[in-house]
Amino acid sequence: MSSSTVTSIATKRSTATVVAAERDRNQRTRIFLLSVVGVLLVIGLGATLSASSVISAEDGALLDLWVRQAIAAGAGVAVMLIAARVPYAVYRRLALPIWGSAVALLFLVLLVGRTSGGASRWLDLGIVDLQPSEFAKFAVAVLLAAVYAKKEERGELDQFGHVFVPLLAVVGTVVGLVMLQPDLGTSVLIGAVAFGVLFSSRAPLRFVGAFAFFGGLAAALLAVIAPYRFDRVRAWLDPAGDPTGIAYHLNQSLLALGSGGATGIGLGTSRSRWDYLPNAHTDFIFSIIGEELGFAGATFVVVLFAVLTILGVAVAMRAPDRFGAMLAAGITTWLGFQAFVNIGGVTGMIPITGMTLPFISFGGSSLVMALGAVGVLLNIASRGASGRTR
Repeated sequence: MSSSTVTSIATKRSTATVVAAERDRNQRTRIFLLSVVGVLLVIGLGATLSASSVISAEDGALLDLWVRQAIAAGAGVAVMLIAARVPYAVYRRLALPIWGSAVALLFLVLLVGRTSGGASRWLDLGIVDLQPSEFAKFAVAVLLAAVYAKKEERGELDQFGHVFVPLLAVVGTVVGLVMLQPDLGTSVLIGAVAFGVLFSSRAPLRFVGAFAFFGGLAAALLAVIAPYRFDRVRAWLDPAGDPTGIAYHLNQSLLALGSGGATGIGLGTSRSRWDYLPNAHTDFIFSIIGEELGFAGATFVVVLFAVLTILGVAVAMRAPDRFGAMLAAGITTWLGFQAFVNIGGVTGMIPITGMTLPFISFGGSSLVMALGAVGVLLNIASRGASGRTR
């Protein structure tokens, strides 16, 4: 046997070994990702059962909200499993229709949406309420990733106009409509999703930095222009200044967290849910977890979200093409940043935004879309390395 033949055989075996190792690593990533999301979902259903029981009982149906959340969880898992099998390249081909549908729904919610708490964010479909802004997060990630992937292929991302014109068009349109609801928290989150896509692209870092700086500046200005938003900032800066007024929510949240101690007061025994802590089953559900499961339980949830973010970054880094990498980065930023903002708000690290906690807070649209987004991550992971096809 000639030396060239031996070399060829060795090379093929080496390549096969590398591919097999990559396949095993991708499989482990998918298993870990599913496990983390599964645990978060179980925690969410348990926390929702406790946190929503009082308000459900007041309406005459003890398990009403929990049953609705459980149904949404079932639907979300189904969507996740379907999305995990749909080739993610399909979203690149359908990017513009997906984004256009989100914009149309955002227009529709302004015209005929259900108003609650001074905001028009939901479409009443009879048996369910649809929140279009949840779908808009995914739509922005898809279209921006598709546009930037094409521009990377053409070598255009080093040009200012090719980076910022689509960025302003895609993100600006959606954020403008969301701000009309009004919803600054979701607007900031959509901007963060765009940042995740842009950061993972091959655009110059000076462009990424410029977007982060001016986007952050715009968010800060919007936070202080509206009086009710400025009140949240004041409450954050001085929680003791008006404990029964503008700082009531934050103080009750901190009281709930503090009363949990190291290991909590016990599952289903929260005192704060008895009309002391508003929105206990939505915005402040992390506070209920801290009260019932203590510092240990709250820390466990934080660790789960940190692991989820790390796994998402790993999926993005191993994606078989640039579109998959940027889409995974956008989705990971969405879930990780939303968790950070919610937990940061209820613990007093940052001002309260009204943003919910992914997989855990009550809310059908949010839960289904978050699980669907995880399904997309799973599909990208399944095609990484060993599945490098375009």
